[in-house]
Amino acid sequence: MVLIVTIIIVLAAVLAYGRKETSMQLLQWKGRGTTKNLQEVFLGRCYNYITTVKPELRDKDCQKIWATMQNAFVYKNPCNITTEDYQPLLDLASHPVPCNKSLFWSKTNDLVHRYTKTNHNFLTLEDTLLGYVADGVSWCGSRFSPGINYESCPKWSECENNPNTVYWKMASKMFAEAACGTVQVMLNGSIDGAFNNNSMFGSVEIFNLNPHKVSSVRIWLMYNIGGPQRESCTGRSITSLKTILEERNLSVSCEDNYRPVQLLQCASDPDHADCRLCTNSIQ
Repeated sequence: MVLIVTIIIVLAAVLAYGRKETSMQLLQWKGRGTTKNLQEVFLGRCYNYITTVKPELRDKDCQKIWATMQNAFVYKNPCNITTEDYQPLLDLASHPVPCNKSLFWSKTNDLVHRYTKTNHNFLTLEDTLLGYVADGVSWCGSRFSPGINYESCPKWSECENNPNTVYWKMASKMFAEAACGTVQVMLNGSIDGAFNNNSMFGSVEIFNLNPHKVSSVRIWLMYNIGGPQRESCTGRSITSLKTILEERNLSVSCEDNYRPVQLLQCASDPDHADCRLCTNSIQ
């Protein structure tokens, strides 16, 4: 009788643990899950980058880079990722960015990358290997097999130390630290607060520009074709940005509607009044 009771208690405990484990597995985050076929996407982008985009980097080992990427998050708590997890990956995949070519951005994602695709004189973070392989994809780990959560991943609002946020903060910091000469930043003048202190540029990149390497910062304040024009180079947030940069001993200039970028915008709507005028002003 005692043996039967003991067996029942053990079975009950096992079943209870199983229910707890299942509930943990079903925990849902608010962000999208790991991109399907992430390994194939990552490796395909890596090989394309070192073969056709930057063949001078052909000695980079994409298989090793992917393996190091996996080690950073697979089977790990997606809210407890550290800079140490990613450091080996950044060491493997980083590469120099030529002086005067660094282009930072905030709230101009589509426009800035349309521009760098047509003008190879500038590079955004997403035009480097670290940015190229990770742009637009999502990933996070799970304690359960296969060690990757394809259903959902935590947003920054749920936990700041999630795999994507830590990755992009580290990559952004490294990109800013590598900048030299004149750097550019493209901001959106058609929204309120073109410069946002909480953006990746405002909270990470701006404070990691090295005044001993960077001689000046050129702000390109772009407006949507047809407006609205909510902020100018003398606006409140741009003035705040200038103050921060100048306090770090960086010289600053600002241009409304940088003409080469404006012409690119006008390629899709050449008959619009803004495009016929194509005016710009330097503040």
